[in-house]
Amino acid sequence: MTDWLRNSVFYQIYPQSFLDTNADGIGDLPGVTAKLDYIKDLGCNAIWLNPIYDSPFLDAGYDVRDYKKIAPRYGTMGDFEHLLAEMHKRDMKLLMDLVPGHTSDTHEWFQAAKKAERNEFSDRYIFTECVWDAPSEYRLMCGLCERDGNYMVNYFSSQPALNYGFYHVKYPEWQKSADSPEAWATVEALKDIMRFWLNKGIDGFRVDMADSLVKNDDEKIATANIWRSVRQMMDECYPDAVLISEWSDPLRSIVNSGFHADFYLDHQNNGYNYLFRCKSGDDNRSFFADNAHGDIEEFLADYIPGYTCSKDHGYICFMTNNHDMPRAPFYMSDDIIKLSHAFMMTMPGVPFVYYGDEIAMRYRTDLVSKEGGYSRTGSRTPMQWNFEKNHGFSDADEEMLYLPVDNCENAPTVEGQKGQDGSVYENLRSLIYIRKENPELSNDSEFEIVYARHNEYPFVYRRGSFTAFVNPSNDTKEVDYAANGALVQYSIGGYDIGENTVTIHGRSFLLLKH
Repeated sequence: MTDWLRNSVFYQIYPQSFLDTNADGIGDLPGVTAKLDYIKDLGCNAIWLNPIYDSPFLDAGYDVRDYKKIAPRYGTMGDFEHLLAEMHKRDMKLLMDLVPGHTSDTHEWFQAAKKAERNEFSDRYIFTECVWDAPSEYRLMCGLCERDGNYMVNYFSSQPALNYGFYHVKYPEWQKSADSPEAWATVEALKDIMRFWLNKGIDGFRVDMADSLVKNDDEKIATANIWRSVRQMMDECYPDAVLISEWSDPLRSIVNSGFHADFYLDHQNNGYNYLFRCKSGDDNRSFFADNAHGDIEEFLADYIPGYTCSKDHGYICFMTNNHDMPRAPFYMSDDIIKLSHAFMMTMPGVPFVYYGDEIAMRYRTDLVSKEGGYSRTGSRTPMQWNFEKNHGFSDADEEMLYLPVDNCENAPTVEGQKGQDGSVYENLRSLIYIRKENPELSNDSEFEIVYARHNEYPFVYRRGSFTAFVNPSNDTKEVDYAANGALVQYSIGGYDIGENTVTIHGRSFLLLKH
């Protein structure tokens, strides 16, 4: 296991919304460089950067037009190389976003693949045999090419799927097997892209839709074969670089496929959802919620099997949020957000902080879709640095901004929270530093459940010599627990320590060290 990942806390940056240094209304790479000291002071020692490749931006950069070129709106390759050098000076690591499953339909590979005459890219994408061949079980774009055939897309119509083959071939006249030369030519093209950036010195990749490569591969067997091949290449040539998957299946991603870590995503009725996002109408059944009435056992039933099978192979990544989910204030108040941060920073795995979550930036429900964001657009608004023009994001006129800033009177800002006791920012900063100063709270220390009951609060768990008590409910709860002189390392809200009991007040967190 790569040593640096063990004690990392990541900060995710959506670059177009982070900091604009040239007053064009869009965040840029010099803006990221300018805020490295801020990120490190927060306690984060690594960054995941959303796509910065050249793109027509129909899906916010996940529609890649050129994997080896920086999008001009973010700056130049020189700006990127300067950012990377400045990060490494500060002993910080950089993950780039790898988009392996599809490209933009403006990519030169696809422009060649669309041609009637066969060429080296004809099999780089998935085309049916003829334009009249359009099986309903696949998402196909029809009648758009000079070539006689229809092509598969992964998500939006502008994102043709790259050809990694089919695990079960149903239509042999146009489907290639997952072990075919055509499929593995795509794998080698992917490795070439990765080597380009790894040779520049980046520290690894977060992999978008990592489970989506091979088609008709329900058990992800052939997809795992690809990632094991990629991992072998990295271990041999770039042993300090890491792969983190967008998958949310530790068995398949970490154990079977060789990823160093896997994101715990918000999927309906999974553990992450039960913790933070389990809302139906006005009823919020999340464990972390105002008027909390969630069930910690629903989380544990999902989390424990994944943790148990993967803990000797890699890490599960808890994230405060990301660019695809409504921000936490849509579900919970600042008091509960602080408890959720305390939980994430004392659990096993690699934590990820989404930009702006350190000040509880709000989710906007009033915005028109931007660059394919749709309902996700409200989580991608500009970072709120201070009380100056555009909250310090940009000197551009308001109408030029990538997205409008939150101009509500009580909009949170870094300036308004930094140095303020009890703020979301200072709470998170303190928790990150406690985690980093105590190896038992990092990734390799065992996780043990001390108290967890069906439809009850609190949740109590042990990490080495530390014991954490978390009670998002409004009610004071007592737990049989012999503290035996344990020292209080951190607390939110109130608590009482008796001879053989610990009483944890409502909306409170307590961390003890024996």
